[in-house]
Amino acid sequence: MIRERLDHTAGDATAGDEGEAPSKSQRKRDMHALQALGAELVDLRRDQLQRIDLPDELREAIEFAHRVTSHEGRRRHMQYLGKLMRQVDADSIRAAIALATGESRAAVALMHLAERWRERLLEDDAALTEFVAAHPAADVQWLRATIRAARREHAAGQGPRHARELYRWLHEQLDSQATHEG
Repeated sequence: MIRERLDHTAGDATAGDEGEAPSKSQRKRDMHALQALGAELVDLRRDQLQRIDLPDELREAIEFAHRVTSHEGRRRHMQYLGKLMRQVDADSIRAAIALATGESRAAVALMHLAERWRERLLEDDAALTEFVAAHPAADVQWLRATIRAARREHAAGQGPRHARELYRWLHEQLDSQATHEG
């Protein structure tokens, strides 16, 4: 009879585990993970943060976290950020952070594409025609002037200021095109 009771209660425990809520420890681990994700958002540069679609309340809390200087105040505010993070899709924010920081495959592919275009534009004049055909909204006059300046810098052995400027512009153009297509 005791054996029957033990078997019966053991069967109940295993049957009930599937539908039960997560344990308190698991809930705490989840909350700490969300709080850490909030801390990642706080650590982003402003331009990276602007690329991420966030609710207004969360964005304001992140901006406020930059102004908190007290250790205890910062700790409490990070807990508040963790609470706000419960209301958003954490996976989409993780993906957006990876994209904004350049850690995702798409961001790396975009960087490589911008680098290839820059090299092609600096080496060959026909590449400019090809780029303008693919991107009709491009400012051709600015593009020609920047390419000429970058070529002059390279020939004179100066720092690649214009080449970097060209890369940033290409990256922005290609990123906006990928955003509109995707």
